[in-house]
Amino acid sequence: LQQQAEQTCRQLVRTQEEHEHLLQAAVEQAEGLERSLRNAEAVLAERAAQLKDAQAQLSRNKLLIEELRGENRRFAMALQAAELKQKSMEEKNQLLEEQASALKHLIGKITPASLSG
Repeated sequence: LQQQAEQTCRQLVRTQEEHEHLLQAAVEQAEGLERSLRNAEAVLAERAAQLKDAQAQLSRNKLLIEELRGENRRFAMALQAAELKQKSMEEKNQLLEEQASALKHLIGKITPASLSG
């Protein structure tokens, strides 16, 4: 009975040592997981900050795009007005050239008649 008690005691000690090793391994694994979690949280916080910055930049870019579109519309209207004015000036220029040509032609007829008279 004494021998069986000693054997049981040794087996209990071995079992307790195994449990301590398993517990130590579990504690180390938990600590490693905790470190990984803290690292992941830090990375996530950094990415969230980057995303927030990108979102703010995107909002600023959208406002700039709207401003540029407004400017573009104003420039297009100004260009259209300038083209209409240029066309009108070209038509007036053509008319003046025709009038100048007619006056030259008339002067050409009048001058020989006045010289001979």
